[in-house]
Amino acid sequence: MSKAADHGGLWLAIACGMALSGRRGRRAAAQGLVALSLASVVTNVFLKPASRRTRPPAGLVPDTRVPLRAPVTTSFPSGHAASAAAFATAVLLEQPALGVALVPLSVVVAASRVVIGVHYPSDVIAGAVVGVVVGVAASAVPCGPGGSTSPPREAGR
Repeated sequence: MSKAADHGGLWLAIACGMALSGRRGRRAAAQGLVALSLASVVTNVFLKPASRRTRPPAGLVPDTRVPLRAPVTTSFPSGHAASAAAFATAVLLEQPALGVALVPLSVVVAASRVVIGVHYPSDVIAGAVVGVVVGVAASAVPCGPGGSTSPPREAGR
């Protein structure tokens, strides 16, 4: 799961599928991708360089769980957790039924970062908090079909 979410790939694939589901799906996908992008910038450009927290020492997890390519950025907060929470939160606010389904997936992605030994639990928790805040903030950005965050109006209204 951790590798699938590298560079937002998992969320981009999900957004593509959502976009095929119609107008509401396209709008929810757009909101999710805006949130993911903002979370990535906030985490990687501002928070990680400010924290300078080193990653957990090698050897804390079995070799079978160690990623093939070690991350080069600092540890705090987790960018994967921030992106996952931001995408899921923005989708949840735009299309609740789909967002509810994404929440467990975002939790698995975030937890996978601790399981493979590249983050401390506090890194993941902080990343998730950043992601939720950014996801809520991004939901106020008008994007997607119709340029609005409000549900489409029914014909005749």
